Amino acid sequence: MGDRKLLNIELHRVTAKEYKELPPSGIVVVLDNIRSAHNVGSAFRSSDAFKVDKMVLCGISAMPPSAEIHKSALGAEDSVDWVYYSDTLSAIEALRKDGYTIVSIEQTVGSIKLDKFTPEPGRRYALVFGNEVEGVRQDVVDASDFALEIPQFGTKHSLNVSVSVGVILWHLRSRLLI
Repeated sequence: MGDRKLLNIELHRVTAKEYKELPPSGIVVVLDNIRSAHNVGSAFRSSDAFKVDKMVLCGISAMPPSAEIHKSALGAEDSVDWVYYSDTLSAIEALRKDGYTIVSIEQTVGSIKLDKFTPEPGRRYALVFGNEVEGVRQDVVDASDFALEIPQFGTKHSLNVSVSVGVILWHLRSRLLI
């Protein structure tokens, strides 16, 4: 193959200030009680990579400033705007009032498989990702407009929340950029 890896300077990355000036994506990531600061940091990093407009940290979710968040976010906590709500239901109600479609990332009886979902251009989505053990709270699922499920083919029934954030964001952004 012989391909040379690109140097960082060749990647033409924007600064945190330039990031904030980019056009909005219409995507917000909501973390429903994510205890692990490493998972929160990884969610920041994926949110930066896919140009999420904002992260909403809820309940027991770790918050910046945090050395553990910074370790996995690599500074993305400075580029991606974030807010905190003590309760996820309050957060999604505020997002709904702002015109967001609320989407729980969860396995439910009526969930839509991710490979069957095409986001609507111009529609704004608030994506709710759940706790490492319990997933998205049932009352939050009940208050959502619908649930998306990542199809899986192995013996386990879930992915790490930080992996789920990356998979879902890649899918939405790849479909919205077409």
